[in-house]
Amino acid sequence: MLTAIVGINWGDEGKGRMVDLLSERFDIVVRYQGGNNAGHTVVNERGKFILNLLPSGILRDGTVNVMGLGMVIDLEHLTGEIGRLRDGGIKVGPENLKISDRATICMPYHKLLDCLEEDRLADRKFGSTRRGIAPVYADKYMKKTLRMGDLRNKDTLRSKVENILEWKNLTVEKGYGHAPITVEETMEWLEKYAYPFLPYVCDTSKFLYDSIDEGKSVMFEAQLGALRDIDFGIYPYTSSSSNISAYAPIGAGIPAKKVDETIGIIKAYSSCVGEGPFTCEMFGDEAHALREAGGEYGAATGRPRRVGGFDVVASKYGVRAQAATCLALTKMDVLSYLDKIPVCVAYDVNGIVTHDFPSGDDLTNAKPIYEYFDGWKTDITSCRKWEDLPEKAREYVNYIEKQMGCPVKYISVGAEREQYIER
Repeated sequence: MLTAIVGINWGDEGKGRMVDLLSERFDIVVRYQGGNNAGHTVVNERGKFILNLLPSGILRDGTVNVMGLGMVIDLEHLTGEIGRLRDGGIKVGPENLKISDRATICMPYHKLLDCLEEDRLADRKFGSTRRGIAPVYADKYMKKTLRMGDLRNKDTLRSKVENILEWKNLTVEKGYGHAPITVEETMEWLEKYAYPFLPYVCDTSKFLYDSIDEGKSVMFEAQLGALRDIDFGIYPYTSSSSNISAYAPIGAGIPAKKVDETIGIIKAYSSCVGEGPFTCEMFGDEAHALREAGGEYGAATGRPRRVGGFDVVASKYGVRAQAATCLALTKMDVLSYLDKIPVCVAYDVNGIVTHDFPSGDDLTNAKPIYEYFDGWKTDITSCRKWEDLPEKAREYVNYIEKQMGCPVKYISVGAEREQYIER
């Protein structure tokens, strides 16, 4: 069984929580794209963990985790992330973490360029996390990056660094007016943060193909959601990689395989970190109350998330883009304080009502059309069966299911691992 767990909206839907929950059913968990520009927050019996780079299956004993060739990896950040996990009693080593020799290394100068460009843009900024993701993906497609497999040969690595920096400093020094990046400081960084990961580096494509042939089950884990996909998202306010389920086998390194099941993660309301159009956005006291109730602050950056009611238009588009076969509805418990629950049911685009998700200036100009549904006004965190939910909560889930045209199989009613309902 090859299963993809993907975000339906702008990211922050609770994918890490669901991957952690479902990973016990899989032998291998693979991250197939992105870097440390987003985070998954997982709460289990060992504590609370924030994962930016590592697959969420790392928190399960016996699960093998793979960082696929579609990823861009900041090894300094990965060092710190693994250190925090080990401090929390989590085992991380080459036996349960494998890094593709084709994965791209996110270097310190990528982060520097990210910051320099955001500063140059000022109030026109894209809302980057300043972690180097766009610059490193740009360099990847310029064919001017280092890959994990390059670490195996120190003799050729230095010459590669020299060639890259000769080109890169044209932008850093002569474009932005910043001090040039030196070969020595770059090699020192690689010595400190990159070489310790050599035991983890392998041909993960072969490992995955062999494992599947042996009957092993694989879960593909995405970062962010469909609306942040470089092609299908709210361009240019997207990530720089493809996080849709169709890309999962490619980014994992096994393009000959097909995904059997795609579980779309969708939040019971909407949230968004960063710039760009967010049609269903709420403001003022209403937004503040929802943000505080849901603890809506970015796992990677700590930035307050923009929030709004459930967005039918955006979510239906995301379900289609992700080819979801079923849905996991998260953070249902957060809505329990509301007398009336806001739902964005359509958009007004320049005076025309639409139920289709637009792009470009039409999306920028779209205004939300809200309807309000009766709340259930009771704590649901102890519910473990569908029948345990209040009638109004069941009506809300059924409404979402009907609008999405996709069954809601899982309902999260709390942050703890066991606080969910499986239908």
